Amino acid sequence: MDCRSDCGACCIAPSITSPIPGMPDGKPAGVRCLHLSVGFLCALFGKAERSAVCGQFKAAEDVCGVDQADAIRLIGWWEKATAVA
Repeated sequence: MDCRSDCGACCIAPSITSPIPGMPDGKPAGVRCLHLSVGFLCALFGKAERSAVCGQFKAAEDVCGVDQADAIRLIGWWEKATAVA
């Protein structure tokens, strides 16, 4: 599956625990990454500063669903399901 244009759910819904430029403590779930452009593109794509977790993410139907709203819901579910208690 290829990433959808105008989505960016993977840059909004999940938490990122590793530091990224401008976000030294990572980012909480549900917060838009500072590097997500108005057009929902990653400004760090292909750059060394990009978080390893972001670089390893691959679009998949069970995570991305059918549209951005579905992706945010599904990624949010995965975030809660895999949270450390």
